[in-house]
Amino acid sequence: MSDDQEARNPWPALWAMIIGFFMLLVDTTIVSVANPAIKAALDPQTNNLDNVVWVTSAYLLAYAVPLLIAGRLGDAFGPKHIYLAGLAVFTLASLGCGLATTLDMLVAMRAVQGLGAALMTPQSMALIARTFAPGNRGAAMGLWGATAGVATLVGPIAGGLLVDAFGWEAIFFVNLPVGVAGFVLAARLVPALETQRHRFDLVGVGLSAVGLFLLVFGLQEGEAFDWGTIWGPVSVSSLIASGVAVLAIFVWQQARTRNEPLVPLGLFADRNFSAANLAIATVGMAVTSMSLPMMFYLQLARGLTPTDAALLTIPTAVLSGVLSPLAGRLLDRADPRYLLVPGLFLVGGGIAWYGYLMTPNTPLPLFLAPAAVIGIGSAGMWGPLATTATRYLPPRQAGAASGIYNTTRTIGSVIGSAAIAALMQSRLEANLPGSVTDAGFSSAMAQSMALPVAAMTLGVITVLFARRHGAPAPVAAPAVTVA
Repeated sequence: MSDDQEARNPWPALWAMIIGFFMLLVDTTIVSVANPAIKAALDPQTNNLDNVVWVTSAYLLAYAVPLLIAGRLGDAFGPKHIYLAGLAVFTLASLGCGLATTLDMLVAMRAVQGLGAALMTPQSMALIARTFAPGNRGAAMGLWGATAGVATLVGPIAGGLLVDAFGWEAIFFVNLPVGVAGFVLAARLVPALETQRHRFDLVGVGLSAVGLFLLVFGLQEGEAFDWGTIWGPVSVSSLIASGVAVLAIFVWQQARTRNEPLVPLGLFADRNFSAANLAIATVGMAVTSMSLPMMFYLQLARGLTPTDAALLTIPTAVLSGVLSPLAGRLLDRADPRYLLVPGLFLVGGGIAWYGYLMTPNTPLPLFLAPAAVIGIGSAGMWGPLATTATRYLPPRQAGAASGIYNTTRTIGSVIGSAAIAALMQSRLEANLPGSVTDAGFSSAMAQSMALPVAAMTLGVITVLFARRHGAPAPVAAPAVTVA
């Protein structure tokens, strides 16, 4: 099939990119299941959970920082080429993760994985924005949401089976054949779209990177240093305050940049783009912060294997995967709030239900019920949020818009990962002042679920400000060059 044909029929290209997107999601959920095994193998000497949480936080931090520039790189050099570069980096870093012999080495390789993921992620959304007509983007994003649902199922179960059978290293080695297959298919099926000339705001890249690092490092390490002094005059609070200040300077610099800013603030004039970006940050925070206390509760307080713990998430994945395409098609004709408000509400309610059930004696089959509620809600959350954010933006800004959207989602995930580590440690100290008990540990993990519930509540409030646009004007087909 020629590139011209690919441009007229964008589905094969999207399917090829979905393989890489699927691998990224599976990798994230696999690691959350394997965290207890990783800690036992590489960090058995300490009782501090902050160390192993850096396996997730390092990935998310390295993922978040380059996302904005990755979107621009896709516009400048073509989504296809940047996607393939990111997939190669991610796959090779997966090999490095599997070969890691120390926790520090694993954290470093996870950071390299994050860089590869950052290059890949904006390109799939940009491809949808540039090759699908606005009236069909809901269906395309429905496939995107269904992929997330299937990955949610495959990730924990595959992770549990691999960890139980071969050890934690296998969760990274499994990426190698998937990465190679995804690279071959994307190289053949994804068209080389017309590139856009952009100037790169290196000052903005530096400010955003420094600000985000200071903020996340302060949140992540605060509990370890008792929220006091880290070294010399540097305290946890000063790091967090400095991060917020640098990010504020970044926003000011973006508003004053005469050449192309890294973040075109004019995009936020679209109310749905603004609402969806705020909402996806709360969703990222909630989903990331929910998984850690859940898996530690199921595996440590209830004694489940990683596989058994993962099996309790089956209703979430199945219902999300089945319902997401239907939600996508409905979104092409409906007010987005009809899906987003109940979707986020159900996910938040399901998380709260989890917290209520997290006691030492709750019958384990009862956890299938909140998992089902979260699955139904997820169908009205992932795809509809992405469609609402990007549907009516100009195609030449597709890369920038996708980069911004994925950055806000990842920032939420990073903050959620850092905050839940501090909250879990705090609740453990409060509930286990003397000896470790199943009741005290369960209470600590249940109380930690208050963070993702609060984040989802904020998300529900945010999407109330979305609105339905009028019918969009037709968008011209994108120009295609020879790959």
